[in-house]
Amino acid sequence: MYRHFFKYIFDFLLATVGFVLLSPIFVLVMLLLMFANQGKPFFFQVRPGRHAKLFKIIKFKTMNDKRGKNGELLPDELRLTRLGLFVRRSSLDEIPQLLNVIIGDMSLVGPRPLLPEYIPLYNKEQFKRHEARPGITGWAQVNGRNAISWDEKFKLDVWYVNHLSFFLDLKILWLTFKKIIVREGISSATSLTMEKFKGN
Repeated sequence: MYRHFFKYIFDFLLATVGFVLLSPIFVLVMLLLMFANQGKPFFFQVRPGRHAKLFKIIKFKTMNDKRGKNGELLPDELRLTRLGLFVRRSSLDEIPQLLNVIIGDMSLVGPRPLLPEYIPLYNKEQFKRHEARPGITGWAQVNGRNAISWDEKFKLDVWYVNHLSFFLDLKILWLTFKKIIVREGISSATSLTMEKFKGN
């Protein structure tokens, strides 16, 4: 019952209250990023949601659009601004996703929405992560976030889908709050952000 009905109500109410409470911070960060990113404070990207249905995720834009001589975007570590690094490390870049939760594309807790290009690369077990709405935070995020391997991350995502419950969601939300305070697991072991998934 919680998985199919009450979870959305819980998400909607908590995300709405959270967005209202965080609106002063939202506006401040938006204005700062407008100056830092030439009037572009937000980052929009298509991501797969529940049952791999595509939607547009919204986050604060933490990287600029600098390109190399051939017109390709420079590596993430060269495009991440100082302000963007602070916003990312403090997890403030996730605040706009509360709007995704309010309209029903995402959940507060669930497997993180990745890139559509990864879908054909999943094996049958890994694809089970799409049986739940993607979340702002999740079981993988409180157990290592970007500091763990893709294989570990997918196993944690599927475990969450198989054990989804109200009390598990509360536990993950509490652990997420603690992770934000100590700023753990934001970078992977070899990259400023998580490396791309290249298949099994």
